[in-house]
Amino acid sequence: MSALDAAQAALAAEHAAVYGYGVVGGRVAEERRAEATAAYEAHRARRDALRRTVRDLGGTPAVAAAAYELPFRVADPAGAVRLAAVLEDRVAGVYSDLVRASGGALRGEAAAALREAAVRAVRWRGSDVPFPGLAERAS
Repeated sequence: MSALDAAQAALAAEHAAVYGYGVVGGRVAEERRAEATAAYEAHRARRDALRRTVRDLGGTPAVAAAAYELPFRVADPAGAVRLAAVLEDRVAGVYSDLVRASGGALRGEAAAALREAAVRAVRWRGSDVPFPGLAERAS
C-alpha cells in the first residue's frame, strides 16, 4: 500500500468517525458527553490534517459520504459507548496501515493518531487490547 492510499483510507475513516461521533453524542449519557465532544473535535482536526496530507502526496482528498452505515443500531447510552469504541478501533487500524506505508514526519503523525485512538478506545471500552490497530483484524 502506498502512503497516498493509506492516507486516503485514514481520511475516509476519519470522515466516518466524525459522522459516527454525531450519533454517539446524541445517545451517550450526559456524564460522557464532554468526552464524546472532545473525540469528535479530535477526529475533525485529524480529518482536516489528512486532507492537507493527501494533497501534499499528490492526491485529491476523498470527500465524506452523505451518510454512513453504522455497525449496529445505537438506541441507548450503552450502544453509544460501544459505537465509540468500535469507531476508535477502526481508526486505529487505518493509522496502523499509514504507519507501515509512510516514513518521516508522516509516520510520526500516524503513530500519534494511532496512539490517541487506542487510548480513546480503552476509555470507551474500559479495557485494552494487546495490539491496538491490529487486534480488530484478527476477528
